[in-house]
Amino acid sequence: MKVSVCVEAMVYEYHGVSIRWIGHDGFIISNGVKILIDPYKTNIEEKADLILISHGHFDHLSLDDLKKFVSYDTIIVAPKPCVQQLSTLNVKETIGVSPGERVKAGGMDINTIAAYNLNKFMQAGKVFHPRQDGGLGFIFTIDGVTIYHAGDTDHIPEMQDLDVDIALLPVSGTYVMTAEEASQAAVDIKTKIAIPMHYGTIVGDVGDANRFKVLASCEVHVLTVD
Repeated sequence: MKVSVCVEAMVYEYHGVSIRWIGHDGFIISNGVKILIDPYKTNIEEKADLILISHGHFDHLSLDDLKKFVSYDTIIVAPKPCVQQLSTLNVKETIGVSPGERVKAGGMDINTIAAYNLNKFMQAGKVFHPRQDGGLGFIFTIDGVTIYHAGDTDHIPEMQDLDVDIALLPVSGTYVMTAEEASQAAVDIKTKIAIPMHYGTIVGDVGDANRFKVLASCEVHVLTVD
């Protein structure tokens, strides 16, 4: 399916919550409290209150990028295997978690969802994001808006009946869901709104995002990067 390129804006505002895509899987989400997720190859430098890291791959746990956002008051939530690597950052606290856990950080309840591959890129005979590596998706509520960042994942059983307001979903295929798979996942997640991610940096392009917009049954916003 060929889809024309169509992007909207840098920031999506929903009920007082600002969602800014900063490329790849990276987002800044704020309503006074500033939440940063998976920054990679960004020129933005803003201090974050809370940082969420989905897994340890270089394009999600980038120390060079994280240094632009951390302060002595920052709290980081990341998979347990990533805690040692993050120890070089001078922050208030780094919390290691596993999929399926609930943690309170910065006054916010965060639920972690597994993120893994079922049928994608094989490296040395193994899937690129194996379940046993403990990759994470995150669900949290900010100012009454429930947001799900899926991390690097396929359409997995853990997505069934999550029921969120906004889902941030990878769409580029190869290492994550394709646009077609993401559109099916959005149904399971029962999301009202979806924002596509994981394209334009390493694999995929805005055409994948727009194909997802055509296929998805929910409202979709394709954001652009400054």
